[in-house]
Amino acid sequence: MSAIEAKISGLAKKMGASYALNNISTLFEAGQVHGIIGPDGSGKTTLMRIIAGLLHPDAGSVEYKTAGKILSTKETKNYIAYFPQEPSLYPDLSCAEHLEFFRDLYNLGKNDFEIRSAELLNATNMLSFASRPAGKLSGGMYKKLGLMCVLLNRPKLLLLDEATVGVDPISRQQLWDLVYRFAGRDTTVIINTSYMDEARRCAKVHVLGNGCILATGAPHNLMREFKINNFADIFLKNGKR
Repeated sequence: MSAIEAKISGLAKKMGASYALNNISTLFEAGQVHGIIGPDGSGKTTLMRIIAGLLHPDAGSVEYKTAGKILSTKETKNYIAYFPQEPSLYPDLSCAEHLEFFRDLYNLGKNDFEIRSAELLNATNMLSFASRPAGKLSGGMYKKLGLMCVLLNRPKLLLLDEATVGVDPISRQQLWDLVYRFAGRDTTVIINTSYMDEARRCAKVHVLGNGCILATGAPHNLMREFKINNFADIFLKNGKR
């Protein structure tokens, strides 16, 4: 299966007395790195969880498609990977043991697992830390281990929720290098972030404010359209949403 496209139509989700998402529509084309950009409370995580199938919208829909074929929610279940803001890893299990745990969870064959795990450990520069318990990893290494676990099954739609928050600049760059490496014809990546500078790293950005889409497009096109030098200025031009 090739990368999965996600089309959002009229999506709304109410949380308490207010809307976390308010009638939004956008398209996450297959094979690209998409950024959901916005400040805290803008609806980024709610949108991500709905795309992942973890939340049900109050209105609207998410349509999944690959190579022109519409997929049912059931068909996408094994091809979507969700990386939460705080990966829930077992502190006493080593990096290698985590990969083995997810191997069994995904029911991967021995040869496929050995090839894929070696590829991921090398790509993350974590090979020499394979025997280290997760509880003794730095923040950046902990995030990389969590990312390896969700990449093990070769997802066709990878959802990264604030993956770069709370890590040092070098680890942040390494996480982005991983995103670039695995995105493409076989994987669509959607990453949400409150770091406005990360918008420039995406092929397409979807700017959220107060649960609404403020802008969508290639970073350089939006910066030219809004006459801005950084994406934080979009919110200043839209009533400080």
